[in-house]
Formats: sequence, structure tokens, C-alpha cells
Amino acid sequence: MFKATVIVRKRPKILDPQGKAVEQGAKHLGFNNVLKTRIGKYIEFFVDTDDREAADNEVKQYCEKLLVNPNIEDFEYKIEVVE
Repeated sequence: MFKATVIVRKRPKILDPQGKAVEQGAKHLGFNNVLKTRIGKYIEFFVDTDDREAADNEVKQYCEKLLVNPNIEDFEYKIEVVE
């Protein structure tokens, strides 16, 4: 079995209104050195196979077909064996 960890982020040229709102809130709280805040998603799930290549392929397909909007988001992932 494998544990997958996925990070999804808006592409750099895509406006991130949630990140902008958080950054403005940070400024109001005195965090004046915080810049360029971007908000993304952290996703964990498990893949029930013993084949690393199959797990890697399934994670990639799952991200591309369901978890990520390829028009505005990029993603990265890692998989690790769990017992």
C-alpha cells in the first residue's frame, strides 16, 4: 500500500483572491514583511497496491482527471510505502 501526498497550487499567472485576502489580513495584524501569499490544497490518500509504478500512475491520473483543474492549477505529488 502507498500513501500519496498531493500539493495543488494555482499557476503563477492566475489571480489568487484567497491568498490576497489572507495577505491583507496579515498586514492588519502587523505581519508587514509577508508578501505574495498563495493558497493551495494539500491532499492525502492511500492507493491499495504493492506495485510502485501502478500506484504512481494511479495517483497521477487521479490528480489529472479529478483533483486538479489543468487550466489554472499545477500539482506535485509524492508516494511512500506504508504498512
